Amino acid sequence: MSNTQTAVHRGIVKQVLSGDAVVIRGQPKGGPPPEKTICFSNITAPRMARRPNPSQDNVETKDEPFAWEAREYLRKKLVGKDVAFVIEYTVPGTGREYGCVYLGKDTSGENITEALVSEGLVEVRRGGIRAEDPGQQQLISLEDAAKAAGKGKWNTAEAAQHVRNVKWTVENPRNFVDSHHNKPIDAVIEHVRDGCTVRAFLLPSFDYVTIMLSGIKCPMFKQDDSGKQVPEPFTEEAKFFTEVRLLQRDVQIILEGVSNQNLLGTVLHPNGNIAELLLREGFARCVDWSMGVVTQGADKLRAAERVAKDKKARLWKDYSPSGPTVDIKDKTFTGKVVEIVNGDALVVKTDKNQTKKVFLSSIRPPRNTPPAADSSDSTPKARGRPLYDIPYMYEAREFLRKKLIGKKVNVQVDYIQPANNNFPEKTCCTVTISGINVGEALVGKGLATVIRYRMEDDQRSEHYDELLAAEARAQKKGVGLHSKKEPPIHRVADVTGDLNKCKQFLPFLQRAGKSEAVVEFVASGSRVRLYLPKETCLTTFLISGIECPRGARPLPGGQMSQSEPYGDEALQFTKEMCLQREVEVQVETMDKGGNFIGWLFVDNTNLSVALVEEGLAKVHFTAERSNYYKQLQIAEENAKRGRRNLWKDYEEVTKTEEIVEDNTERNVSYKSIVVTEVGEDLKFFAQMVDNGPQLEKLMEQLRQDMAANPPLPGAYTPKRNDLCAAKFSQDNEWYRAKVERIEGPKITVQFIDYGNKEQTTSASLATLPASFQTLAPQATEYCLACVSLPPDEDFKADGVDAFYDEVANRQLSMNVEYKAGGLEYVSLVVPDSKEDIALKLVSSGFLLAERRREKRLAKLVSDYGKAQEKAKSARENMWRYGDFTEDDAKEFGYSR
Repeated sequence: MSNTQTAVHRGIVKQVLSGDAVVIRGQPKGGPPPEKTICFSNITAPRMARRPNPSQDNVETKDEPFAWEAREYLRKKLVGKDVAFVIEYTVPGTGREYGCVYLGKDTSGENITEALVSEGLVEVRRGGIRAEDPGQQQLISLEDAAKAAGKGKWNTAEAAQHVRNVKWTVENPRNFVDSHHNKPIDAVIEHVRDGCTVRAFLLPSFDYVTIMLSGIKCPMFKQDDSGKQVPEPFTEEAKFFTEVRLLQRDVQIILEGVSNQNLLGTVLHPNGNIAELLLREGFARCVDWSMGVVTQGADKLRAAERVAKDKKARLWKDYSPSGPTVDIKDKTFTGKVVEIVNGDALVVKTDKNQTKKVFLSSIRPPRNTPPAADSSDSTPKARGRPLYDIPYMYEAREFLRKKLIGKKVNVQVDYIQPANNNFPEKTCCTVTISGINVGEALVGKGLATVIRYRMEDDQRSEHYDELLAAEARAQKKGVGLHSKKEPPIHRVADVTGDLNKCKQFLPFLQRAGKSEAVVEFVASGSRVRLYLPKETCLTTFLISGIECPRGARPLPGGQMSQSEPYGDEALQFTKEMCLQREVEVQVETMDKGGNFIGWLFVDNTNLSVALVEEGLAKVHFTAERSNYYKQLQIAEENAKRGRRNLWKDYEEVTKTEEIVEDNTERNVSYKSIVVTEVGEDLKFFAQMVDNGPQLEKLMEQLRQDMAANPPLPGAYTPKRNDLCAAKFSQDNEWYRAKVERIEGPKITVQFIDYGNKEQTTSASLATLPASFQTLAPQATEYCLACVSLPPDEDFKADGVDAFYDEVANRQLSMNVEYKAGGLEYVSLVVPDSKEDIALKLVSSGFLLAERRREKRLAKLVSDYGKAQEKAKSARENMWRYGDFTEDDAKEFGYSR
């Protein structure tokens, strides 16, 4: 041995090797500090277990009893603490140094050797004890006391219980990770290989594991050509940073994944996540390959890395952004989605009425598998339709369409991808709706994949890690693009311009009434391209009943035709209203070019009526034969009054309220009718007798059709103003009807050929085939002319009853006397006797005669007036208590 050294040294305990040896380090100055290993003199601790070493005997050694307890006693007492130590001697040859360690900054602190002996955790080497040294004699006394008390290793009865069962290897890493269910596990860090790789004992199972920190990578030691380990820049500093905070500290580890035989995980120190600290100080980078398994917030790691980049700390000292920066005022905006472009792009209309095309950040839509390099197939391929031909492209588009079209979304611009290879610049964004990341949802359904980037490329989604996690879930579930099943095939027939195919489809579409469709493209305000899901075909559809201006369109040679006035506005209106929306179409016919013509409804709104009301189209004369002519007329009148668009220069012809002297003669042209329904205020519905056979034939065909193809109860979903087939409760037969009101399960319909109304349920309704919609409604509403009901409620009820008794279900002759408010006012006569119904009711005291100034009606009004005077004199019905009228003759229905 060498001479005893009495100089007092100071340091910090870095590591406890065993119950009788520690590693002490100095203070760092410009790099990792010097270290010294000190063995405690005069004592021997129990030997700790050693893992098998393949380069030596490859034999595992077990713990001696209380070896772990002795090591843990020192670890908890000394690691990270300031100590003073005296080196008593150095072994020649090996250079091993023995001495005494004191807790604190001088030798007045606790003597660690004596503490170990008094706890019975070590044995005093009595062979080297000097009798004249009181300190060494004190060790013997303390050992004797520990033996007497049966402390520590001197309690031989429990020795076997204090030997660890160390598991040095993990047989199945994946099962091992899954068995812990991402729950924190208590652990002690035993070794730091580099800044992001540690070895640890998991407690209390004593599994010895190597942990690579999830989501990050520190500089490492690389082997050069000569086999020497060469550190990358900042390798040693990163290792020291981790050692100082973790080595032999109590931590918690969350096992998150597997890389080869190493485990991926997060190490949680009481002061925080070590990975975040390494990133914030610029000692590590985020790595995508393991970021997807991070459970403690990948966004926190990215944020920590951004802090280091902004400070240009250590690894980032030469950092500069890899792409163009986004102006902060343009970084976020809200808008309405008006179009989905394939599976990764949207067109958004902002609050400022600007349209912007944005791409979903960091995702790649479904793509065609490239043909094999040795493929010799030279057959020319038909023109591709990516939406239907690329596997899962249609599903991706439909997912976005159903979730987003017409909805308000929040857009956050992540980066701008510069133009290259003839591809234009792309604005890549994160799009959210109700807090849901649309890109993440798309990836989670397996309908898109995540783009992989170079490590230094920071032009990516701010939620890139959530995208990776969503992709991992989709892969695990095997959905969409990750499924092992054959992808869905969409066989879609494009019948546009194919006259023969269109003729084949036409009867089915006419018979179906209203068919569901999706508007795929809008060519002009009145011309759209439809996809019909039930028929799985694409076709061009022309909007019926209107004349709409054309917008600019491409011509042969690459030129554009000039837009007609308001053609572009009509195109934009139709786009916003129905592009990529689910609509209903009612096909009436087709043109010579193989295009279907009919009516299109969006959320029960007739597109033809909407265009006319906005002044972007005019009513075409062909609409006169349709059921929607009145609606179109009213819409056009509204547009004219509002001077909208096409009608901006319209001058309304003013109507004077003066009563003009009417010198025309009364035109008497009686028509034979049957009154089918009597309403209030002397209104009634009637059918023309001449149309009776045609109506009877139609009803017979309708019932035969319904009997041959009975509708499924509940299959028809009624909508207000729809034409449908309805079963009348009195005779249980089918008739044509119009839906007037829907109140929960109760539906009010009006039978359009008879005028009566009934409340029913959807089970008694069915789709009316288009072939039964061509005949106009046979029941027309009229009102009795030149008479009115008395104001008294009782007399009024008597008048209504009397009118009903005279006309209900009778064949009468009718003459139109005048029109008011779109309603025809008529006189009714009994065919055989030529008796005037109104005259009879007035003379019987049930109705009041009106005073009208038209000269052609003078004789009729005079006759009714005389009949009323006679009824007054005879005190008939309402006159039985005398004349109740006022001087201004309001009973005649006249006022100035």
